[in-house]
Amino acid sequence: MKKQISLSKSVYEICIQNPEVIEIMKNLGFESITNPGMLNTAGRFMTISKGAAMKNISMDKIKEEFAKKGYEIIED
Repeated sequence: MKKQISLSKSVYEICIQNPEVIEIMKNLGFESITNPGMLNTAGRFMTISKGAAMKNISMDKIKEEFAKKGYEIIED
């Protein structure tokens, strides 16, 4: 069974529940996610969708990378 990631949750919530997500997101271009200060501040209100829009990273690419690692993105 795939692990599920909800797009309505903050990046902080997702990373606390699934620490391996930090590496996936870093590899996608979200380099600052490895900085605990950024994760604990901006990460508390930032969602994956908002971050993707800011960094011009397609959601299709994000979904593809998460799927490779056994995750399913839930758009709720």
